[in-house]
Amino acid sequence: MNDQLYIKNKKAYFEYSVLDEYTAGIKLLGTEIKSIREGKVNLGDAFCTFINEQLYVRNMHISEYTHGSFYNHEYKRDRVLLLNKKELKKLKARTEEKGLTIIPLAMFISERGFAKLKIGLAQGKKTFDKRETMKERDTKVEMDRAMKR
Repeated sequence: MNDQLYIKNKKAYFEYSVLDEYTAGIKLLGTEIKSIREGKVNLGDAFCTFINEQLYVRNMHISEYTHGSFYNHEYKRDRVLLLNKKELKKLKARTEEKGLTIIPLAMFISERGFAKLKIGLAQGKKTFDKRETMKERDTKVEMDRAMKR
C-alpha cells in the first residue's frame, strides 16, 4: 500500500464488528481521482448496496476538484465497485442473512496508481458492545502510558 494516502473510516470499527474484508477497485471519473489524491474523501456515511447484480458504494463524499471546469463530478454519486463474480456472489448471499451489511473501511492508492476501497462484511454492534470497545481502548492507552514511564 502507498503510505502517502490511506483514508480510514474511523466510525466503522466502533459501530460494527467486521467479519470479512475485501479490496475492491472503484470506477471513477478523472476529476474524482484527482480529488482523492488530494485526500478530499469522507467515508463516514458511506455504505455498499447491490443494484442490478453490481455492487455500488453510496453516500461516499468526494469533494469537487478545485481546478476542474464544468466537467467536474457530483460529490455524492453512486460509484461501481469492481470485484470478481465469485466475490460478488459470496457477498450477495451473505448480505441476505439477517443483520449483515457491507461498509467501506478505508481508501488508498495502489502501487499502480489505482484507487482501491477496502470494504468489510460487518454486523452492527449493540450499545453494550460499544461500551466494551471504549473500555478496551482506554485500558490500552493507560498500559501504553505506563510502559513509557
